[in-house]
Parts: sequence; structure tokens; C-alpha cells
Amino acid sequence: MKNVLTFIMAGGKGERLSPLTQDRTKPAVPFGGVYRIIDFTLSNCINSGLRKMHVLTQYKSYSLTNHIARGWNVLNGELGEYIDVIPAQQRVDEHWYQGTADSIYQNIYAIEDDKPDYVLILAGDHIYRMDYREMLDYHIEKGADLTVGVVPTPRKQAAQLGVCEVDNELMIRGIAEKPGEASQILKKADNLSVSMGIYVFKRAVLEEVLEQDTKNKNSSHDFARDIVPSMLNRFKICAFNFVDKETNEPRYWRDVGNVDAYYEANMELINIVPRFNLYDKDWPFRTYQRQFGPAKTVFSQEDTKRIGTALNSLVSNGCIISGGKVQSSILFPNVRINSFSEVTDSILMEGVDIGRYARVKRAVIDKYVKIPQKTEIGFDAKKDKKRFTVTASGIVVIPKGTVL
Repeated sequence: MKNVLTFIMAGGKGERLSPLTQDRTKPAVPFGGVYRIIDFTLSNCINSGLRKMHVLTQYKSYSLTNHIARGWNVLNGELGEYIDVIPAQQRVDEHWYQGTADSIYQNIYAIEDDKPDYVLILAGDHIYRMDYREMLDYHIEKGADLTVGVVPTPRKQAAQLGVCEVDNELMIRGIAEKPGEASQILKKADNLSVSMGIYVFKRAVLEEVLEQDTKNKNSSHDFARDIVPSMLNRFKICAFNFVDKETNEPRYWRDVGNVDAYYEANMELINIVPRFNLYDKDWPFRTYQRQFGPAKTVFSQEDTKRIGTALNSLVSNGCIISGGKVQSSILFPNVRINSFSEVTDSILMEGVDIGRYARVKRAVIDKYVKIPQKTEIGFDAKKDKKRFTVTASGIVVIPKGTVL
């Protein structure tokens, strides 16, 4: 893997994930109790033996940069290993990154310095486990100029993703980014191949197509919208099908591009046997965690009206469930659940405090929000919509630091 240079796209605004992205870039959004979304891509890289990574940032990158500096200082620079965070620098002209392809082009000097044989380009905002060595081996075996990671996806979900036309030889013949449900490309099959935002390029090919793209004034400088379509019929573009080799079923991959998708992916983690395993010792997911004491529940059968319980939930360090009830929820570190309160089907981020007799249902509450006593959230849709963001499926979202 020494001949591979990796770029991780981590500068997106994540507008559809608002208000969770009002203070942070999408890859920095907390997920799964103790992680940030980018932790899964970075962990996949480390577990795959990749040791040269550039993380490209732009939009509200402060918390992401801090997180990587504090929690991902795990490689040895003396051995040529690194995870470098590269902010947008206007290195080529006066513009910031104009698209995913432009972000690579503006850092092409990093490719020229390292001179790898292959360049791996990853999205930093998806939830999945993948051994990138399998895809790189496949790319080399096929002699491809470009290999795109794809996963079979139902038609309705595919409409909001990058849909690829893949032939029987796993060659890509077309691609459409977020084509919409009326598009012809969506009428060809019930399950479609969608791009995972993962690309393996031969270095020389990448440099060539990026140089050509900069001369196209009509280009949006995006890999899915511009680069890949421009390469069709000129280069060998293969699809790496992200499926289980034994069952041929799609492997777990989630694009948490909007709040409903984010909520659903989190809730999948509390299933009795979740499809996405956070506990595999052979494939650990790393993160940075502040130091908190163990999670604690207080009050018991001696006082039957004040029993601190957590059922079918993820409870992180520093949480205190003090005479309240938590069910089917995810508590990030340092959450406080006070007496006689109830939290159901919800995600509470770090430092959230639920007051006595409060009731919370189907909500995502961002960091450091204090819910006053006897407050009800998720029980009256009209009332919630006047105060908070409410998604199409009825999830109530309370932004970071909101004062109620």
C-alpha cells in the first residue's frame, strides 16, 4: 500500500443535514454515541494498511480539525506515514474549492511530491466498513484507468445518489448524479448501482483528466457530474461491486445526507443484532473521546417511582440516568437524565440535560441543550414546528446550544 496516496473529501456543507451542520462540516457531525462521521472512513484506511492520507477541508472545519489533531495522531512521520489536514488555500487562483475534482486539482502538488502509482479518493461522510485493499487489488487486476465503488440500492433511494450504468462485465457505461425519480436511468431496474464516492485512479490518468477539466468553462469540477462522464468511451472505467462474496447481497453502506437518513442509521445501531458492527475487535473503529467517568444509573427498587433505567440503548461514558427512563435511544457522553423524565427513540448528543418530568420522543438534540422541567418534545407536531426543525418523517431536531 506504499504506492497509494489517499485523499478524503471532508469539506462539504451538508445543507440537507441542517441544523446539525450549522456549526460544523458534515464529516464532523457526531454519530453512534462516541464517533464523528469521518471516523469510519479514517478507521477503514488504518485497518486497510493505508498510511498516507490527506484530509481536504473547507466549510466550518474547526471542530473537524481539532478532532483529527487530538484523536488521529497515530502514525509515524519518520516512517513516511501521515494524516495531513489540508484547508482550502486558493492555491491555483482566487477561488475556493469549486467541486470535488477541483479540490484534488488545487492540491495536485501533493500528488507530484509523493508520485504514487495509484490515488484513492474517498468521501468522508458515509457510514460503512470496507477493506480498500480489495478494491485496489481489483483495480490492478482489471487494468482499469478508474475504478468506482458501487453498491446496489433500491430505486427510490437511488434517486438522491449518483446512479451508474454498469454492464455485465462490470464496466461503467454511464453515470447520473441525483437524477430524480422521473429520470430514464431509474426505470431500467428495481435495484440500481449507485456510486459510493470512492474512486481509484491511475495517477497519470487522474492528472490528465483534471488538467483537461480545468480548461472546461462549463464544468462544475465534480467527479460524478463532470470527470467520470468525460472519461466514458475514452478510458477503461470499472465498477467495484460492494457486495458480500458469499450471498451477493449489498454490504452495509449509508449516505447520511439528510436528517432522516442520519436518524435511521443511528437507530439501526440499537437493533439486537445490528447490521453494522461497532464491536468487531478485528476491525476497530477509532475516535477521540474526552475523559469521563463510567455511565451510571441511580435509584433502584427501594424507590419504585424513581428508577434509573436504559433499555435497548447505547449509553456513553459520563452519562448519569438519575431516576429517569431511557428506551431505544443513543446517549452521547456526559448526558444527564433527571428523575421522572422519559426519553424514547431519540439521539442526545454530548452535554444534553433532560429536566425532571420532561418527555422526549423521536428527537435529535444537539450538544449542550438543557431541556427544562415538564417540557414535552415529539408529542405535539404543531407546537414542535413552531420552535424547532421537524423532518418529513416527524423527527424533531434541536440545534446545538439552543436555550429553551
